[in-house]
Amino acid sequence: MSLETRNVRFPRLAMGVRLLFALFLFGTGIMTMSLAMRGYPVDETPDDVGRFMMAIEETGYLIFWVGLFKAIAGGLMFFPRTAPLAVLMSLPYAFNILLYVTLFAHKYLAIGLPDFAACAFLLYCYFDWYRPIFAEPGDHSTRELAGGDDAL
Repeated sequence: MSLETRNVRFPRLAMGVRLLFALFLFGTGIMTMSLAMRGYPVDETPDDVGRFMMAIEETGYLIFWVGLFKAIAGGLMFFPRTAPLAVLMSLPYAFNILLYVTLFAHKYLAIGLPDFAACAFLLYCYFDWYRPIFAEPGDHSTRELAGGDDAL
């Protein structure tokens, strides 16, 4: 499949979801990096989520790097050319958040479920861009992407 035949399913809806998801990722990525540098705010008697975040904060690196990765993925998602890569980059984060809110932090379901749903929807919309990953080695589309029969 050549680049010219790669389509985005539901292009207008995909663009709207992509831009909202990009804003969310970029904004929360900056916020997460800020929390990593200042410390996660917890109450005097923290609940399970607060104790979990305090334990993660003690590692010293995880929250900052997750925030940086989210901000980079969100920034790349603003541009149509890099959007398919950014959607793939955001998948591990979105899946982790889905597990986090469904198994542990139930009070954040209203944020975690739409987060994962947006990522899953965008994966579906951009699936033609990922199709060469699943092609067989001798497939014509793979040879075409590699530069044809004359490629090194």
